[in-house]
Formats: sequence, C-alpha cells, structure tokens
Amino acid sequence: MTTPDLAAYARDGFMVLEDFLPPTDCDALQARTAELVAGFDPGPLRTAFSTRDQGHVRDRYFRESGGAIRFFFEEAATDQPVGLALNKIGHALHDLDPVFDRVSRQARIAGLARILGFVEPRLLQSMYLFKQPHIGGEVGWHQDAAYLHTQPSTVTGFWIALDDADCDNGCLMALPGGHRGPLRQRFRRDGEAMVTDTLDATPWPEIEPVALEARRGTLVVLHGLLPHASAPNLSAKPRHAYALHLIDGRAEYDADNWLQRPDLPLKGF
Repeated sequence: MTTPDLAAYARDGFMVLEDFLPPTDCDALQARTAELVAGFDPGPLRTAFSTRDQGHVRDRYFRESGGAIRFFFEEAATDQPVGLALNKIGHALHDLDPVFDRVSRQARIAGLARILGFVEPRLLQSMYLFKQPHIGGEVGWHQDAAYLHTQPSTVTGFWIALDDADCDNGCLMALPGGHRGPLRQRFRRDGEAMVTDTLDATPWPEIEPVALEARRGTLVVLHGLLPHASAPNLSAKPRHAYALHLIDGRAEYDADNWLQRPDLPLKGF
C-alpha cells in the first residue's frame, strides 16, 4: 500500500492509494456480486437509478434501501438481462453480506480510517457500482456531504477500483482543492418526499478537472465536500468499483438524511 500523503489530501481533497486491495479481495467481491446477481429476480418492476432526473427517489424501494441490499438498474437498460443492466447494488452490503463485511472491515481499512482522523468510525453506506460497457451512465458533479450529512461534516468516501478505471470507461473526475468551498446542496427527507435544497448557489470553482485513473485494487479517498463526477462508459470495458462511506460517530447524523437505518444500528470496524 502506498503511504498516505496527508498533506496532499488536505490540499486536494482526494488521495489515490495504489495496490490497496489485493487481487484476492477484488476477486472475492466480484465473485460474490455475481452470485447475488444470479439469485436476484427483479420481477416486473425495475427501479432505475439516475443522477440526472432523480426519478428513483419517488420509489419506496430506494427510500428504504439504507438498511438493505437493493438492486438498481441503468436508465437505458431496464429491458436488458439483469447482469448487463444493473447500475449498482446498495446500500448495506457491508453489514448484511459476509464477504463484503470481511473486506470492508479488514485491518488496513480500519488503519486508514484512524490515519485520517476518525475517532469513532462508523460504516454508513456501501455500494457495488457496475458502470456497464456502452451504457454505464454519467454521474454529475456532486459532494457526498449533500447526501450523507453530519454536523460537523465527517463523511468520507473510500472508492475501490475492481476493474482498471480510465478515461475511456468512466473513471472518477475531481476538482482538486474544491473541498475547501461550501456545501452547495442538501438532499434530504421531507416527510414521505425527498427534496433537494440549495444551500449556496456559488458555482463550482474554475479548476481544471483531474481524471483519477486507477488500476484494479486502487483505493481513492474522497473528502465529503470534494466536487467529483464520472463520465459515461461508452467503451466495451466494464468499470466495476466498490464504494464505502464512513462517518464519525461523534458527529450528529441529521435526522432528515435520506439514508436511514431504523432496524440496523451503525457499527464500526
């Protein structure tokens, strides 16, 4: 594992650690996901996930996924075979599946959380991201703290490449240093509805985006206020990834956050 450069992380809002997850763990996550997909019967209804129109937020299947393992489809592929049509699986894989639990709570991830300053780390959300060949959708510029908000802000993303990720198949993009700006939006519950509040209309900083190309096994750490995105995958190559979001248990997790786990208490490592 590359030694974490905390000064660069403080400056840029992201950190790229090559060879963080060994090939055996990458294999294990992909093999387990294949088993989950093979055992999943979507029935007649398929919930499509889109950051473009947020139509999925009206679906109870999505709203109650914080403490479950749920399957979400690409907008353009709801009529394709399941294995070629999924956008992601989320959002409690790390708590409800033994393979994801083992990988998510291994010593090197716990150690990295300590290095980053977490005192009471809590594993809040996990997602297996498919970014399917030719149809993997674009993810627009956003800050993770808009969706997983604590006071003070503590959410941090651990994004692990399970396939080589490059500009052709939709690698992450980031605005280095953009985490030093304000939180622009809050996506939250309002009764049974989901709403997006604009907190600060300041445009994204005029910074040249950086492509975070990552070989398989690379971990990318993302500050919760860092603006980041990913382009669509128009290539013939898959771009699978595993994303885990941590918060510090000392912070207050807002009661109106979209992700709630009433029957699944948060745990650390």
